[in-house]
Amino acid sequence: MNDDLPFLDLNEDRKLVFVSFGGENMHLPEGANLAAALLGTGVLTFRNSAISGAPRGPFCMMGACYDCRVKVAGETVQACMTIVRAGMVVEQADG
Repeated sequence: MNDDLPFLDLNEDRKLVFVSFGGENMHLPEGANLAAALLGTGVLTFRNSAISGAPRGPFCMMGACYDCRVKVAGETVQACMTIVRAGMVVEQADG
């Protein structure tokens, strides 16, 4: 976990699994919320706005805003509503 960020790992005993985000391999806690786990590693941009190209990331963390959209195995999902599983391939969503 990146100690420079204000996110705390509340369950340090959780098993870490390999996940790929944007081609970068990382270890994330299995069963964790994907958005929270990515934020904890320092990933702040989950996609770019289709209109302005501005970086977008988690905002509401409860599935209402869709700012945390990513692609998991080619399917667009909300990262805040997705659980970390071993071997996930996660990419930035379009727009």
